[in-house]
Amino acid sequence: MRFRLNVNGRQCDVEAPPATTLLTALRDELGLTATRFGCGLGQCGACTVLVEGEAIASCTLPLEDAVERRVVTVEGLARGDELHPIQQAFLDEDAMQCGYCTSGMLISAAALLARTPRPSDEQIRAALGSHLCRCGVYDRVIRAVKRASS
Repeated sequence: MRFRLNVNGRQCDVEAPPATTLLTALRDELGLTATRFGCGLGQCGACTVLVEGEAIASCTLPLEDAVERRVVTVEGLARGDELHPIQQAFLDEDAMQCGYCTSGMLISAAALLARTPRPSDEQIRAALGSHLCRCGVYDRVIRAVKRASS
C-alpha cells in the first residue's frame, strides 16, 4: 500500500504493507534512524515521536494512523543549523550517556515545553516517567528541561 506522510515538514510517500508501524517506516523507508526501536510495546519511550504535537510511541502506531498527520522526529526539532532549545540544553547539561533513550526523551520534553513553558520538577518527571534510561541520567535530564524552559 501507498501511504502519504507529513514528516518533519515534508510530504513523503511510503510503500509498505498495511501492518507496518510508523517506527518501521521512519527508520527503514525514510532513513530517520534517530528514532529507536526499544521494547516494541510502547513502554520504554525510545521510539517516541510527535504526532500533531503529542508524544506518541511510534512502535505501536499503525502507519495508516499517521497518514496526513504532522509527524516530527528528533531530526525535525532543529531549525536548520539552530538546535531546538531542548537539544541545546541536553548538550549543555550533558544529559545523555549512551544516547539510546535520548531521542525519545528530547521529543517528550519538547512536547511538554510546548504545552507548559515553565514546568515544575513534578511535571517534568510525569512527562518523562515512561522513558527508561539504563544509564540513569534522569537528574541531568530534569536540569536540561528546566534550562530549556528559562
